[in-house]
Amino acid sequence: MATVTRPVLLGVGALLVIVGLVWFLQGIDVLGGSGMSGKTLWAVVGPIVAIVGAAILVGATRTRRDT
Repeated sequence: MATVTRPVLLGVGALLVIVGLVWFLQGIDVLGGSGMSGKTLWAVVGPIVAIVGAAILVGATRTRRDT
C-alpha cells in the first residue's frame, strides 16, 4: 500500500479544520445564508470534524524515528 505524503496530510488536515470551523459557526448561526445555519447538527458535527483535522495535522508534523 502506498504511503501518503506529508504535504497531502497537512492539506487534508488543514481543510478539515477550516470546514469544521465553518460548519460550527453556521450551526450556531454566526455565519448565515445557508440551509445549515442555526441547525444543532452542524454545531455538533463541525467541532468533531475540526478535531479530526487537528489530529491529522499533529500526526503529519511529528517526525518518524527509524529503528
